[in-house]
Amino acid sequence: MAYRRTPAVQARLDAQREAVLRAAVALLGERGYARCSMAAVAHRAGIATGSIYQHFANKAELSAELFRTVVGREVAAVTEAAARETTPHGKITAVIETFSARALKAPRLAYALLAEPAEAIVETERLVFRRAFRDLLAEQIADGVATGQLPDQPPELTAAALVGAVGEALVGPLDTGSPSDDLIPALVSFAMRALGDPTQGGRDAADA
Repeated sequence: MAYRRTPAVQARLDAQREAVLRAAVALLGERGYARCSMAAVAHRAGIATGSIYQHFANKAELSAELFRTVVGREVAAVTEAAARETTPHGKITAVIETFSARALKAPRLAYALLAEPAEAIVETERLVFRRAFRDLLAEQIADGVATGQLPDQPPELTAAALVGAVGEALVGPLDTGSPSDDLIPALVSFAMRALGDPTQGGRDAADA
């Protein structure tokens, strides 16, 4: 007869896995991928190094799950921010402002998400990450085009270009830790111009 875990054993393993992921997120934000080893994560989680292999076969698998965990939080945050706005301009502005502000508050973690060299499986997850943000922006752009609030344009192409531009603009400041005070307003202004509406400088103007 195959061994079946009892509910108590499964609950303990689930709790231990969550502790491992919390420890990994903390270490990633402090040290980046290169120094986020299995042993270091296990030590931070308060378990034996061997125990971590009950949950993740290797560092690449842990890194991929870690990436998905952090990205899920970021996507949820910008989606919630966009939902509070009522116009395409306001929603797009909210996405850019929220993502950028959160990145600048946790620069080491954001740099790991956007640009730090990592395992191939993490690079694959980065594409999923970018597509999630692209799709969120594309939805707002398509709505703006359909309602005549934005000029006709291919929503996915414009959204992909915005995601690439914002990410690239943030990498330098995240790496050096010295963003300018006007970085986020400048990114919003750039996005509005890229959308084809140079008169819009941000959420307030868009909703006026």
